[in-house]
Amino acid sequence: MKFVFGDAIIAIVGFGILYFLLHRYALGPLMGMMEKRRELITNQIESAQKDRQDAAAFIAEQKEALANVKKEAFEIVESAKANASRQAEEIIEKSRAEADRIKADALRDIESEKNKAIAALHAEVGSLSVAIAAKIIEKQVDEQSQQALVAEYLKEVGGVQ
Repeated sequence: MKFVFGDAIIAIVGFGILYFLLHRYALGPLMGMMEKRRELITNQIESAQKDRQDAAAFIAEQKEALANVKKEAFEIVESAKANASRQAEEIIEKSRAEADRIKADALRDIESEKNKAIAALHAEVGSLSVAIAAKIIEKQVDEQSQQALVAEYLKEVGGVQ
């Protein structure tokens, strides 16, 4: 094998033309597509990281909102308990006051009826005394008859009551 200088130059020039054509039509577009693909993957990674951070922030926000809701619910329950206790106290106090008022009214009514009964009894006793005295004077009876007459009128008074 002999080295032929002309063949070497033709091979070098052919290789150069082939390299130029491959670089221009194959490697250039292939490298451009590879660069676009790298940029796309980089953007997707950045987007995924941003989405993850947003999701973490949203989760933290939701946890805080849930804690606030739980706190508000606890406060509402405590407020309702306090209101119920206060209302129960008010109802008991009103009931006691009403019972005291009814008791006082009943005592006044009893006292009034008692006074009316006493007045009626005094009137009845007075009229009975006059009637007894009149009958005693009319009959002018002896002491034993007088005792029987008083006993009879006392029985009548006892029956009237």
